[in-house]
Amino acid sequence: MTEQPTGPETVPATLVLEDGRVFRGRSFGAHGETFGEIVFNTGMTGYQETLTDPSYHRQIVTMTAPHIGNTGVNDDDPESGRVWVAGYVVREPARVPSNWRAQRTLDEELRRQGVVGIAVDGTRALTRHLRDRGAMRAVISTEEHDPARLLEKVAASPKMTGADLSGEVTTAEPYTVRPPEGTPVRFTVAAVDLGIKAMTPQRLAERGCEVTVLPGTATAEEILALGTDGVFFSNGPGDPATADASVEALRAVLEARKPFFGICFGNQILGRALGLGTFKLRFGHRGVNQPVQDVHTKRVHITSHNHGFAVDAPTGGPFDTPFGRAEVSHVDLNDGVVEGLRLLDRPAFSVQYHPEAAAGPHDAADLFDAFCDLMEAERASAGTPQTNRHDQ
Repeated sequence: MTEQPTGPETVPATLVLEDGRVFRGRSFGAHGETFGEIVFNTGMTGYQETLTDPSYHRQIVTMTAPHIGNTGVNDDDPESGRVWVAGYVVREPARVPSNWRAQRTLDEELRRQGVVGIAVDGTRALTRHLRDRGAMRAVISTEEHDPARLLEKVAASPKMTGADLSGEVTTAEPYTVRPPEGTPVRFTVAAVDLGIKAMTPQRLAERGCEVTVLPGTATAEEILALGTDGVFFSNGPGDPATADASVEALRAVLEARKPFFGICFGNQILGRALGLGTFKLRFGHRGVNQPVQDVHTKRVHITSHNHGFAVDAPTGGPFDTPFGRAEVSHVDLNDGVVEGLRLLDRPAFSVQYHPEAAAGPHDAADLFDAFCDLMEAERASAGTPQTNRHDQ
């Protein structure tokens, strides 16, 4: 439960990690007490997109960039309808935002949405600690400052391993995102919202896709009944090992030979649908400047990430699955983690990173074009005429 302050007052705040490490600072945002898995994000820009990314649900996010809030907050850049992070850790909040698009300060927005944060001098030390010890549970409090008492509360808080969270962030009802006015509809896409970012269907719509966004609980029958040209599974929070229903839905989509594209959580769901396992990374990949190599072209993409789990797949070449041969298509050059999968006998692929990322590099934006090419190729092989109409 958080308390909404009535003014810009800051008070002492305490951050306690699961292993007993303590950081003291001052409040930033709402007053109160919040729990979550503490992680770090390396982005220099795009804090508003980070805060509103549903994949950060139940996580306390530490920003490694020293100054946060410089451009304020606006109503155009959010990736969803609310801030999803459980808590926020920064080094130096901006005293005064300076941007022509700013409508309010970041501190005001966090207070408005009841998000508890802390400003501490030691964000570099905290990040190094998380790199050494791994992501862990934590608490930020402006109400209790006894580390022993806070540590007891942290120990009683839920872990991220085994957490089934997509149902807490997905849309309640289907909705449609259409191409910009004057752009013909080339394809129709069913997008399963496991924690989707607003920019993702927009990127597809820019390419002439009419996107029907479905709740994460959508069954195979509901997905296939739409008769779309392709199916997309989005990013999202939680442990992919809990997403059995989504895995079963995707298996039916693959069986129907529907062109498929998945990102982040969707990549992990594809891995599980192919019979692969998933595992939790030590501290995850979150932020920008993540080098990912295409194993075929050897081209290196500088990418934006937000994931704490990964797919366990063989990287030595093609392997057999219930849907024919598959291969690892991309790997992370920092640690060798699998960053993409591709089916060789059916029209399906996925990546672990974010090609839509408005806050990060655009090296991977052509993956949306690749999905459109896949739908076009499948249409041609089936002898289906090209759709080319304008929506009214």
